[in-house]
Amino acid sequence: MAFLINCLASIMRNIHINSRFPRICVFLMLLAGLAAVAGCGKSSYYIPYEQAPAAKSPSIKRSQPTKRAQSQPSQRTPARCVPEVVESSLAYVGAPRTITHEVGPLETVWRIARMYDVKREAIYSANGLKPNDLLLIGQKLVVPNARMQRQIINLYRNPLWQYIIVHHTATWEGSARTIHRAHGDRGFWNGLGYHFLIDNGTRGKGDGQIEMSPRWIRQQVGAHCKAGGMNDRAVGVALVGNFNSGPPTANQLQSLEYLLNTLSKYYRIPPSNILGHGEVEGAKTECPGRLLPLQSFRQSAGKRR
Repeated sequence: MAFLINCLASIMRNIHINSRFPRICVFLMLLAGLAAVAGCGKSSYYIPYEQAPAAKSPSIKRSQPTKRAQSQPSQRTPARCVPEVVESSLAYVGAPRTITHEVGPLETVWRIARMYDVKREAIYSANGLKPNDLLLIGQKLVVPNARMQRQIINLYRNPLWQYIIVHHTATWEGSARTIHRAHGDRGFWNGLGYHFLIDNGTRGKGDGQIEMSPRWIRQQVGAHCKAGGMNDRAVGVALVGNFNSGPPTANQLQSLEYLLNTLSKYYRIPPSNILGHGEVEGAKTECPGRLLPLQSFRQSAGKRR
């Protein structure tokens, strides 16, 4: 800021100003212009997984052992747009072993390495990749010496999010990749309409694994609930499954509780604003199904506020 003010002062000294248009007016106009150029986008800026995590927020409490992600510098986004990254253990895979990971929408080597507790360099080497190589959705990556699976969640300071809407996919299997494609085929702009997806152990994903969608990474509005204008102000969370026919898995329920508690605490969303899709006024659907005990999760989120 001091640098900008010095530049403006220099400009003021070297331009001729009409007496009827005071110098202070020109100064304020130039300052506003520079501030607008230097500012960060409101709600649809591109933020990759590699962003450095922000300082620890005292408002976040975790019931499971977690560890903050390592800083990764990025030149794409101003520092004040950098998310806080929180991590939680999902499962240990036993002795370190080589696994194959299918790349989801906007996933990167940085996030995959954090998920399995391995070095990025090991993934680069095992797959013949270079640090600047782009990953393709559905690409199969060899992950050597995987030790565990972690939940990786980015949190962005964004006043847009006032509600959380919970869904089921009404399918017995799926992943962010398959549903991203299905939603794209149905004409959803930007594919996957939810912000988060909780897997059920099918399509090569872990049971209870939380996947972030491109909409969340870019902080874009959803395509999951038109009723009540919720697409524009609600975080969409979906679980893979049809909960009119069968219940979620125990791991899915644990991950849902963790995700709802984290989001509601960070964005100060009251329990009354955590709704099932069918509970939204004007929504004509049974989603997320009668076998999802959403009320108990509202109570849990309320106790953690």
